[in-house]
Amino acid sequence: MASRISQSLSRLFGTQADPREELRPLWHHVIGLSRDEAWYRDCGVADSVSGRFDMIANVTALVVLRMEDSTELRRKTAYLIELFVEDMDGQLREFGVGDVVVGKHVGKLMSTLGGRVGAFRKAVHKRAESALNDVEVGSDDPDAAAATVERNTTMADETKADTLTVRMMELVSTMMATSDEDVLAGRFAL
Repeated sequence: MASRISQSLSRLFGTQADPREELRPLWHHVIGLSRDEAWYRDCGVADSVSGRFDMIANVTALVVLRMEDSTELRRKTAYLIELFVEDMDGQLREFGVGDVVVGKHVGKLMSTLGGRVGAFRKAVHKRAESALNDVEVGSDDPDAAAATVERNTTMADETKADTLTVRMMELVSTMMATSDEDVLAGRFAL
């Protein structure tokens, strides 16, 4: 406990490097991926504040899941989430949300991100199990990834939800095939 307090005070007073800086390239890459026009043009995501937030939360959740699969990166997920919070706080303030309620809004956004991580964790693991066991997910057991994507994304064109799911799962596959060092540096693409 005393060690954490000491670390917090060191960061606060500038005597210790901010550990989030190591993850800033990854965070910038997450934002870049989330803004990729293909999500909106080809995959039917609504090009709106809600749709854009959904893509930031979705991509962040998938990156967190990739980081959790690595012993080295797992302990750094909190820093990525802190960058998410910092960015969302700034965005809310730009939209004119005042100091009195910004914390409440950030809390809600954090809850949304946590929900996405949990939902995608189940969906991605179910899909991976099906692929490993050569089990085809039948029509009586809807594809968990597709259901999760549809439930958590503001769509402009609902008919393209399958395309969105495929592209998001391609992102998962790409990240799983990417080294920890390259993930941390944001060196992976779709």
